[in-house]
Amino acid sequence: MLAHGGAQIQIEQTKAGLEAHGVEVEYLRWWDKAQRGDLLHYFGTASNSYLVIARNAGLPLVMTNLFTETCNRSQSRLVRQGWLIQTALKIPLLQQVKSQLNWSTYCHAPHNVVGLECEKFVLEKAYHVPSERISLVPLGLSEAFLNAGSGSRGENHLITTGTITERKNSVALAELAHAAQVPVLFVGKPYHPQDPYWLRFKKLIDNRWVKLQPHTDSEAEINSLLQAARGFVLMSRFENWCLSAHEAIACGLPVLVQDQNWSRERFGNQARYFQTIGFSEENVRRLKQFYADAPSLAAPAIKLHSWMEVGGELKKVYEQVLSRHAK
Repeated sequence: MLAHGGAQIQIEQTKAGLEAHGVEVEYLRWWDKAQRGDLLHYFGTASNSYLVIARNAGLPLVMTNLFTETCNRSQSRLVRQGWLIQTALKIPLLQQVKSQLNWSTYCHAPHNVVGLECEKFVLEKAYHVPSERISLVPLGLSEAFLNAGSGSRGENHLITTGTITERKNSVALAELAHAAQVPVLFVGKPYHPQDPYWLRFKKLIDNRWVKLQPHTDSEAEINSLLQAARGFVLMSRFENWCLSAHEAIACGLPVLVQDQNWSRERFGNQARYFQTIGFSEENVRRLKQFYADAPSLAAPAIKLHSWMEVGGELKKVYEQVLSRHAK
């Protein structure tokens, strides 16, 4: 919660989108007993005790989770996981600790919101949440990205945006860039300047195959960097609704990403995919081929949503939850 990134953007922009639809929104001031509201929207997995307190306060809770790792598991694995959870909870000892397992709040929360069908599958099959208590609400982009359009794509490098961290596989991608002799511009920063992973990555920066542009909060600057690049590349270990990939598509870039449930659901056969996550000779070949083909490739023709659209969809969810709560 203290780190920069997509979760921060989602929360801030969701608030703005709701306000654009006339919904009064405040961040929870847990110390303020005078604060009042009709509904709580929790980003993350609330504890069971949190849910009980909300219920006692008469506040129905909507919970948004980003199932970045879980939603990319196979469907058969998720079904087995659901069966194991149900079986385990029949054991008397585990029944006693059930209230301490935070994931059980998915079933107990009045409503859950996710962005993808593969995330909805997690809730239904692994955690046994009834479908009527799940809503699919996409993530949005700001007007600056939605109105950006394609640029010159005149630079000779590919671009990747995001935190320089192990989850994004930044070191492996940099090693691929060296092996394939494909220039890649990394736009981002580490969580901490003394992070050992960041120090490993820094050694790979040579300003030929691996370039670095410090993270910027300026959407205009990000747009400019994206529009100038040859294509977009990303090799995260897991994602769900990857904002950086959608920003690149809004700027007219073809994408090379990891082959996972989220990316197949969003891009289908309109993207190029790595074979696996991490360094391999096949991934070297795919990076090199994408770089060669990128000038003739188009961005995936997918629906891009505004945060105002997201706010409108969430307002409908809130009305539904409040209507149920009033009965």
